Amino acid sequence: MAALGDDLLRIVNQLQDLVFNTIGTDSLDLPQIVVVGSQSAGKSSVLENIVGRDFLPRGSGIVTRRPLILQLINVEEDESEPDLNAAYRNPTQARRSEWAEFHHVPGRRFTDFADVKREIENETARVAGSNKGINRQPINLKIYSPHVLNLTLVDLPGLTKVPIGDQPADIEKQTRTLISEFIAKPNSIILAVSPANVDIVNSEALKLARHVDPLGRRTVGVLTKVDLMDHGTNALDILSGRVYPLKLGFIGVVNRSQQDIQGNKPMEDALKAEMDFFKHHPAYRNMATQCGTNFLAKTLNQTLMSHIRERLPDIKARLNTLMGQTQQELASYGDNHFSGKEHRGSMILQLMTRFASSFISSIDGTSTEISTKELSGGARIYYIFNSVFGSALESIDPTSNLSALDIRTAIRNSTGPRPSLFVPEMAFDLLVKPQIKLLEIPSQRCVELVYEELIKICHTCGSTELTRFPRLQAKLIEVVSDLLRERLGPASNYVESLISIQRAYINTNHPNFLGAAAAMSHVVNNKQEKERKRLIQEERERREKRKMKELGAANGTETPAEENDDAATEKGDLTNRKLPKGARSLSPVMRENGTGSIAASLNGARSDSPSRFQQQAGGQKDSFLTYFFGQNGPSQPGGPGTPSALPRHVSQSAEPTFSGSIRSREDKIAHRPALSSSLISPPEESPRTTEFGFGSFGQSTEPALTDREAMETELIRALISSYFNIVRESIADQVPKAVMHLLVNHSKDVVQNRLVSELYKEGLFEELLYEDDGVKKEREKCEKLLSTYREAAKIIGEVL
Repeated sequence: MAALGDDLLRIVNQLQDLVFNTIGTDSLDLPQIVVVGSQSAGKSSVLENIVGRDFLPRGSGIVTRRPLILQLINVEEDESEPDLNAAYRNPTQARRSEWAEFHHVPGRRFTDFADVKREIENETARVAGSNKGINRQPINLKIYSPHVLNLTLVDLPGLTKVPIGDQPADIEKQTRTLISEFIAKPNSIILAVSPANVDIVNSEALKLARHVDPLGRRTVGVLTKVDLMDHGTNALDILSGRVYPLKLGFIGVVNRSQQDIQGNKPMEDALKAEMDFFKHHPAYRNMATQCGTNFLAKTLNQTLMSHIRERLPDIKARLNTLMGQTQQELASYGDNHFSGKEHRGSMILQLMTRFASSFISSIDGTSTEISTKELSGGARIYYIFNSVFGSALESIDPTSNLSALDIRTAIRNSTGPRPSLFVPEMAFDLLVKPQIKLLEIPSQRCVELVYEELIKICHTCGSTELTRFPRLQAKLIEVVSDLLRERLGPASNYVESLISIQRAYINTNHPNFLGAAAAMSHVVNNKQEKERKRLIQEERERREKRKMKELGAANGTETPAEENDDAATEKGDLTNRKLPKGARSLSPVMRENGTGSIAASLNGARSDSPSRFQQQAGGQKDSFLTYFFGQNGPSQPGGPGTPSALPRHVSQSAEPTFSGSIRSREDKIAHRPALSSSLISPPEESPRTTEFGFGSFGQSTEPALTDREAMETELIRALISSYFNIVRESIADQVPKAVMHLLVNHSKDVVQNRLVSELYKEGLFEELLYEDDGVKKEREKCEKLLSTYREAAKIIGEVL
């Protein structure tokens, strides 16, 4: 075990050199001692006392601005090699058997420790800059001497509270973060340096150590400046562990004073004065053997050896894990040796097949790399069909862009110069076809969205192995993109044909079509329902008005005019009210029974209209034209249930003139002159319409719709909505099927053959298998890292 203990630190140092030289970071979390303390707490003096040489930079503010990894290696006097670097040696200050080496200056030995100090300053400024900022990149320094014990120490920047001079405003946060990264590692031993002339409860080093090591199992406390405590006080309670207990205890040291440093007091004399202080001090002489720099160095050496022995199995397990991970990463970059055209052709064919399989599985939803964060692949295509395309179709209003004037104009234009008895069917065809055309834009957009989604799937099909060959990957994407672009045209044309097919033949015999009878009944019922609601509202307002009058009469404020009006109302004089013909026979009983009497009266009037239409229909499914006016012409004006106050065609004595029909003034029709006289001298005061393209274009007066025209307009609107819904339902079903058949499924079926026919050519093998430079570097890095881990495993295997 003694031999094992002697070799443990050498093995750890070899591992540390191996890992840092290859990786640049301590990925193995090797055991080491981390020195932590506030600025001016005496950290640098402690390290110099342990080494026995003055080699660390000093000055105001933060001097240590980069971590310094210090490896102390004990050598025998006879093992020291001749000094081969005499140009860098000061014989008056250095012993021949002591020298230093820096990792960033390989092959050079520093025998003058003043040069070591300057090199640390220069290297710090080179990486961390000339300001007072800190940097995480460590400086690796080895010191060989027969006067040191084997140790590995990490000197970190001192903690500071207030930025001074050029120090960054967040210097405290930067320093704490850097220190926490080192001491948080479980394999690190914390050397917490605190000044004895400051209350221990204010120690920043112990505060940080307690945060990561709350039980104090891997913290060694160092109490500096014991000789500077106030007279009558001592640190005996702290050193004995009664104030702040630590498993590894506290050790008191006496450093050189600033006067000793400036006077270049030899280190041997300083260490001798330290031992004399503890031997002769009345408070510490009983524990003098457990104080001082020599005892500190021995304690740290033994603690580190024990810690290495305890943690070495975990380091070996960690090393095996890193080897496995690195081996797996290296395998992902593939073999970089291609021998023969057959081998290259086989690899290209294999990569093509994987690419095509990935493309198909992404669409089908069978890919092993399915995202759980967002929709992708085939799920996105379903979302386009169901949500995007379906919502776009549902948002279209069949008649929102058709005004009543447009529908009336279409009805009149479809009759030509002849007067018509019925609403022309041509008007329905004329109006419904442009509305069906509205379905083409969302249908074409559905095709485009699916095409764009397939392009995205194509770009995400590359595997890690395929990224090695960027040219091959680019060619695979290009071929699949061309295939999708070829299929976009036929799919888009077919969808356009679906809309044209629907517009080519208007099938009014469709079983789901509303039909003329149902449409007319719907329109009439809606009109009567509106009239009923209007009468109910008027009756409610009248009752409120009468109630207000009664209240006014009770207060004596009713006027004579109001009394007369109320009396007329009490007599049931409803003839002065503007009611529809079917409702002018309302009796005063209505006022007593309320709105229910009105509703009952209207229901009676409403029941007359459907019965007449049913009699005209004759029990068979006639066109809505014959159903609208019946076989014997329209009903007589003024009868109950009459849908219009004035039919379109009346007797010859009541036939309106041409200009009168344009103005649509019902109350003046009977007084118009004959057609010839009206065309010769039309009245100047009558407004002219521009509906048919003649008259004064400056007039903006729009002729009002008659009751008959309003009824016709609502009828046409209901029929358009009914037929449009039938077509919309058909398009919503057929377009996704067409896109899947002509674009998606076809691409899945032929993608493998297209890739092979386009790219599996012997002349393209060399170009397609060109590797990316970044992949080459990553593979080389992995190979070097794996070799390093194997070498480290070999080193550990020597003692385990």
